[in-house]
Amino acid sequence: MGVWQLLLVGLVMLLGLLGVLVPGVPGRWLVWASVMWWSLHEKTGTAWALLVGATVVLLVDQVLVWLLPPRRLRGVGVTRRMVVSAGVGALIGFFLIPVVGAIPGFIGGIYGSERLRLGGHGPAAASTRTVMRAVGTSVLVELFACLLVMGAWLGAVLAN
Repeated sequence: MGVWQLLLVGLVMLLGLLGVLVPGVPGRWLVWASVMWWSLHEKTGTAWALLVGATVVLLVDQVLVWLLPPRRLRGVGVTRRMVVSAGVGALIGFFLIPVVGAIPGFIGGIYGSERLRLGGHGPAAASTRTVMRAVGTSVLVELFACLLVMGAWLGAVLAN
């Protein structure tokens, strides 16, 4: 697979990560479809193992999201800035502290956005807890699974 095709697969994965943050966009399925596309072109044992692993991770993720309480966006105060801050924080955290850094990065992004909006630590911390109870946990679980798949794909591409 050429460099341009790899870049396209990576861009589709990034679009999938953004789709996780936007309600109604099938983010995890875009990530899975890009891994499938890459695997069908590579046809190596690593590519097939990554496709199977991505399928398992994303199916388990879907079950976990179903088991969590439903997202309640109304009345919580979720803003676009907060969603963007949480997503950027998770992405930065994922690469600064490999894999597990996505969780504190996500929560830190929400807190940072709320700190700017509300001005103080106490109100920002209370708002962060409220947002995490309402929507954050299910979004975090889905985003973390997609980041795991994307990180595994990136590792497989760099290893070859």
